[in-house]
Amino acid sequence: MPTAPVENSSLRPDRAAPRAVLSMAGLLGMALLVGMGEKMAERYLPVYLLALGGTALSISLLTGMDDLLSALYSFPGGYLADRIGTKRALVVFNLMAMSGFVIVIAIPSWPAVIVGAAFFLSWTAISLPATMKLVAAVLPKHRRTLGVSVHSFVRRIPMALGPFVGGVFIDTWGLRTGVRYAFVVALAMAAVALVMQQLLIQDDGARKLSGAEKNPFRVFRAMTPALRNLLVADILVRFCERIPYGFVVVWSMKVITRSVTGLQFGLLTAIEMATAMLIYIPVAYLADRTRKKPFVTVTFGFFTLFPLALIFCDSFALLAGAFVLRGLKEFGEPTRKALIMDLAPDDQKAPMFGLYYLLRDVIVSLAAFSAWRLWEISPATNFLVAFGFGVAGTLWFALRGRDLQSPTPA
Repeated sequence: MPTAPVENSSLRPDRAAPRAVLSMAGLLGMALLVGMGEKMAERYLPVYLLALGGTALSISLLTGMDDLLSALYSFPGGYLADRIGTKRALVVFNLMAMSGFVIVIAIPSWPAVIVGAAFFLSWTAISLPATMKLVAAVLPKHRRTLGVSVHSFVRRIPMALGPFVGGVFIDTWGLRTGVRYAFVVALAMAAVALVMQQLLIQDDGARKLSGAEKNPFRVFRAMTPALRNLLVADILVRFCERIPYGFVVVWSMKVITRSVTGLQFGLLTAIEMATAMLIYIPVAYLADRTRKKPFVTVTFGFFTLFPLALIFCDSFALLAGAFVLRGLKEFGEPTRKALIMDLAPDDQKAPMFGLYYLLRDVIVSLAAFSAWRLWEISPATNFLVAFGFGVAGTLWFALRGRDLQSPTPA
């Protein structure tokens, strides 16, 4: 008589619900604390680099390195989550972020910022496969989009509040001192998050070495044509996002006729995140009960329009409208992540998620590294080239993306 697999014994009905509640609480608490600390300073790093003597090239280096390391970290992050368990993997990822904060606090020079950023800017990328694995494990398929959306919703709280608080720090103590103080707070919050995740997140155990796939080429062979088409479209759309990404704060605070203050830029980010948070749950509810493709297509369209809108923004009021548009780009982002999980093989969700981001961000980093050249030609050139890539990606997915009927409970 066949017996149930050993690894499922911890998920018996009488134990699954408490484990799920505790693990999700720990996950959401970690997202709040680490995210709040990181976002207090992260959005101001481009202008901080300029204040430390960096150039437009250093901004592109920061953005491109973030994309490249996010890519290189994603697959190992998925493998490590499988190999040593989600709980232990998240400890490693948190300690990496904390070491990056320490470097930036201790050494106020732009090369040190680049080195420190290599550790903390990619925290989300390296931890995301483990996060998605946990969501997939504790929620049924017809609730995964909602689960991803709740996680994304909570993550946007620090993304909204962090830059606002960081802006207050900058306006109070100046750019250089204010950013360093923000990183001190980030370090403290990450330490609290480390304790919280150890207390709340349940250990899902390590898999045997043979059970955790570490060869990305084998994982790639399991990638379906539908997932590959989503990947191509996503790459093109991320070109649209990452080409101007590091220069948005420079455009807002240094270039336009009526430039904004640090606090005002924090308010713009809060507007963006508030917009995203307002649409997350209603969209997730609908996406779990209908088809995912329209939601992903619409969000690609919003990605595309943002850099075009920036060209016409020369004041806080106009920028506020553009940042509402930027917030709307989150319309189908949780749905896109849920679609990746749907299209990934059941026994390789974390490695496939990591591989997807590995391939996407390695390629996208090429655009981010070269963005400074477009900026030096003119900001409008930077924004228009980004817009063109967005149009291409949106059309690719509209024509070739797979439209899945979301499962509903029996």
